[in-house]
Amino acid sequence: MTDYLETAAGRRIAYNRTEGAGPGVVFLGGFMSDMGGTKAVHLQAWAEAAGRAFLRFDYSGHGESSGAFADGCIGDWAEDAAEAVSRLTEGPQVLVGSSMGGWIALLLARRMPERLKGFVGIAAAPDFTEDSMWEGFSEAQKAALERDGRIEEPSEYGAPYVITKRLIEDGRANLVLRAPLALNAPVRLLQGTADTDVPVSMALRLMEHVESPDLRLCLVKGADHRFSTPECLAMIEAAVGEVSR
Repeated sequence: MTDYLETAAGRRIAYNRTEGAGPGVVFLGGFMSDMGGTKAVHLQAWAEAAGRAFLRFDYSGHGESSGAFADGCIGDWAEDAAEAVSRLTEGPQVLVGSSMGGWIALLLARRMPERLKGFVGIAAAPDFTEDSMWEGFSEAQKAALERDGRIEEPSEYGAPYVITKRLIEDGRANLVLRAPLALNAPVRLLQGTADTDVPVSMALRLMEHVESPDLRLCLVKGADHRFSTPECLAMIEAAVGEVSR
């Protein structure tokens, strides 16, 4: 059942929570995705069967939460996530971040290291507003962004992505790959080789950058960005189990 959390910033965050034993599991979704996605729902069913506490939610401007997507940015969504974890969970948590959710999870881990039990990144995409979007824009796109404050990019997942100047500038204030990133917890990175949104090079860069006492990268030949086949979902379950010990 969907419940709602009113944040200090006045945003209304939709969430679905399962009570259970710790360490809890928190799923953080991707850019323009919502908590009804295959991975989030599957992982909740897995947590329920295992008697584990679980939380999934929609950032503001996503899914059932309040606000318009184009008004949001990484900092806003990280703040939503921080309030959800602080107010809706107890004790150490395993953060499972998919795509942009991997970036949000790393910001959370840096912000509240005492709450981190483990991190599972699924095609994690930290710093993508700078290293993928901005670096990939043509001079004409950059000029349009400066002039109009926004541009639209096609998406194979549905409606076009609205990219705002605020999203790019705020992203620069939340980069995690430019300074040391130490996680005092086990880390599992899952990445498909056929992912056309987040390249394997990003997973390798993240693996090299993060300091962790137990970090492993699993490359899955032929898996795409969705990483939602039965085999991939089983790998996510296994990774959560490993970092929960």
